[in-house]
Amino acid sequence: MANLQALIARAYSAFNNRDVDGALALMSEDISWPKASEGGRVVGKEGIRAYWTRQWVDFDPHVVPIEVIDRGAGKTDVKVHQLVKSRGGAVLSDSEVWHVYTIANGLIERMDLKESDGSSDLGPSAAFSKH
Repeated sequence: MANLQALIARAYSAFNNRDVDGALALMSEDISWPKASEGGRVVGKEGIRAYWTRQWVDFDPHVVPIEVIDRGAGKTDVKVHQLVKSRGGAVLSDSEVWHVYTIANGLIERMDLKESDGSSDLGPSAAFSKH
């Protein structure tokens, strides 16, 4: 669990610091990621780089993990506080959401969004991804 906690902490820290290379280093080559602010998914590190770069032109997301739950079998739920501001500083979203990670061989393979009650995959309300 210590390695899992460290992986999650490093990933969110890299995202919040706009250290794309640092975040991508924690992901598998064929990472699958939700495009929360655009809809759909992106696969692969360069796709995530492009998505985040587009997103950060319009939004200033900051995501902090609150709770990490190891579900076993490579599944990890992370409750996060997500604060999303416009580039001008206006608060667009201030909420708690759940991210569900699939982790294998010490790398993030997939991230999904889940509603607070633990039910379905969610669209526009992610973290690591924002809004």
